[in-house]
Amino acid sequence: MRSILVVDDDVAMREMMVSMLEAAGIRAAAAASAQSALEALRDGEFDVVLSDIRMPGKDGLELLGELREIRPETPVVLMTAFGSIDSAVAAMRAGAFDYIPKPFKRDEVLVVLERAFEHRELASENKRLRAAVDQTGSFGDLIGRSPAMREIFALIRRVAENRSSVLITGESGTGKELVARTIHFVGSRRDQPFLPINCTAIPEGLLESELFGHVRGAFTGAVTTKRGLFEKASGGTLFLDEIGDMGLGLQGKILRALQDREIRPVGGTQSVKVDVRIVAATNKDLREEMDAGRFRRDLFYRLNVIPIHIPPLRERPDDIPALVDFFLRRHGRGERRTISRAALDRLLRLPWEGNARELENVIERAIALTDVPEIGIEDLPVPRGESAAVGVGSDALLRGAVQRRLSLHELEELYIAEILKLVSGNKVQAARILGINRRTLYRRGERAALQGKRSVGAVAASAID
Repeated sequence: MRSILVVDDDVAMREMMVSMLEAAGIRAAAAASAQSALEALRDGEFDVVLSDIRMPGKDGLELLGELREIRPETPVVLMTAFGSIDSAVAAMRAGAFDYIPKPFKRDEVLVVLERAFEHRELASENKRLRAAVDQTGSFGDLIGRSPAMREIFALIRRVAENRSSVLITGESGTGKELVARTIHFVGSRRDQPFLPINCTAIPEGLLESELFGHVRGAFTGAVTTKRGLFEKASGGTLFLDEIGDMGLGLQGKILRALQDREIRPVGGTQSVKVDVRIVAATNKDLREEMDAGRFRRDLFYRLNVIPIHIPPLRERPDDIPALVDFFLRRHGRGERRTISRAALDRLLRLPWEGNARELENVIERAIALTDVPEIGIEDLPVPRGESAAVGVGSDALLRGAVQRRLSLHELEELYIAEILKLVSGNKVQAARILGINRRTLYRRGERAALQGKRSVGAVAASAID
């Protein structure tokens, strides 16, 4: 239940305010002076403080000053019986959330207090999110400790409250929809709909109807009137994913909806007012698309009010450990899973062309195929580069072996030694590459160790002597 501390030296005013607030479903307490209010706030916590300005001893402005030191997150609303501009200006300059001139009406007081409660709740949520970022490297479902991701988190906090359009760019798999969802659920529209649509998943003829709706009889099959996503998302956020693939004709209609804040259903004659925030995303370079005539410049500038670019995962390896930990918990089916240092080192070296989505798939696969608590390097797929290295080394090895007249037995031992070197001595992974079981590898590896002074490189070098 929301709570408020009423501070007034007039006992009748205190009792009237407490009674009115409790009738409105707000837990209310009262203090007769600024000093007793400070004591109450040190002992407990209130969402909002409602205080008279003129009181004997410390007045409301002095109380406000001390509250900003001990409870900076608590909004203070000041009341004045004088209704002067000077009192109101002094209150706001001192940091008051708002002021109420006496005499006042019940509904006016409740409207001001509702805004103060919302401000406190938003401040508390932002504080919680900042703490989560600092402690876990996460912001909602967004994960990252790199400077680039921290900048994105900070930008989200700054833009979440306004209604300006946002354009999110980045490669596939970087988390563009997660950024869009976080903007919505951190902001003031979080209690309203968040509706996503992938602009490439629906044919353009149907996409127009999906976005703007249609009236009955607008086209074959339109047997009933249908509200579109713009109308359904009114008050909330509409996420247009892959907008760079949208046709020019539909781009023009999106532009008009943004400019006029109204839409017209397919086949309709009446416009419908909508209050919707647009967040769009694309993996394309829209400036190149504009130069090629495939994307409207006027729509680009309407969308690009707040640009957010998500760098690819290969440019922010600092985020990989936090992402791995998150995916281990997400797919661990309630079991505690960890990853070895060697396996994590391998993940840090990979290029991740599919970005975080590809990393998640690798972790999910490793969990599904193993029944041990720790994921090792042998549980990860062999990178293409390492497989290629084995192939090149094998060609040189064969040429050198022929020229040196090595026996098959000697060649086998050299090849096993090189494979073990390739996988940093991990016998489980080496056995998988060689197609033999671990016991056989251990037996042959002991013999191969005796050949340690004869590297594949030395043998291969003979192929070009």
